[in-house]
Amino acid sequence: MTGSLFIITAASGTGKTSLVKQLLATTNDLTVSISHTTRPPRPGEIDGQHYHFTTINTFKEAINDGKFLEYAEVFGNYYGTSEQSVRTQLQAGIDVILEIDWQGALQVKNIFPDAIMIFILPPSIASLRQRLSTRAQDSTDVIEQRLAGSVTEISQYVHADYVVINDNFEVALTELKAIIVADRQTLQRQQQRYNRTIKNLLSGEADPL
Repeated sequence: MTGSLFIITAASGTGKTSLVKQLLATTNDLTVSISHTTRPPRPGEIDGQHYHFTTINTFKEAINDGKFLEYAEVFGNYYGTSEQSVRTQLQAGIDVILEIDWQGALQVKNIFPDAIMIFILPPSIASLRQRLSTRAQDSTDVIEQRLAGSVTEISQYVHADYVVINDNFEVALTELKAIIVADRQTLQRQQQRYNRTIKNLLSGEADPL
């Protein structure tokens, strides 16, 4: 059985990373694809766990070799997703999350049209500013850059299959889980998962003891 590909995207500071982290901790058979980036690690980030940190030259070589499923330049840094890694996990029957920006999300949708795109929105611009300021990960200039680009980012929600408003963390998390669970009950997934059971039901045969 092949896995499903979930794309989770949002404007910077919307709480996407925290939601994905908790989603992974509370949902079975689900993993996140670890992106490559040229930006330096933030305090507490570990290479190979949070990102694959790399140089600009190495990143551009990977672009030329066609190794990325998607990539984008965001505020002077490059981010990209290994195509081979994603395909290997999907073929192993693992559901994969891509936590990427909207530009990368649209690139992936062109290659995987059946991928499920989920867009997380903030409840207000004021809450977005507060989150960016309180997480203390970026300089004031970078925060202002992110806020200036937030309207453009937010406007891309129209391309998504699902939209989640992260006003209350637990509610948003429950809604994300509901999307994952619903996908796992679709006809295609259930036919793959319970092929033998369905055949027995249709034939009228009893399951072996």
